[in-house]
Amino acid sequence: MADSPATAEDIKLMSFEAALRELEGIVGKLESGQAPLAESIAIYERGEALKAHCEALLKQAEMRIEKITLRNGQPAGTEPLDPQ
Repeated sequence: MADSPATAEDIKLMSFEAALRELEGIVGKLESGQAPLAESIAIYERGEALKAHCEALLKQAEMRIEKITLRNGQPAGTEPLDPQ
């Protein structure tokens, strides 16, 4: 069962911190075993979407991180942290 467009759009607009907080809440609820089966399936699916969103945001941040290059012990510029 896929997310509804409104749900998918809702997640796309979330900050990393908000998505992670909600994902942690979902994990806690699933681990507690207190949610009925149908609700567990629905929140698990939302959790998967939140996880994918968090991973995408982390990848974007990783691509923006730069390391300072040194030449003769002095800063000489920047380059990608993990060139591929």
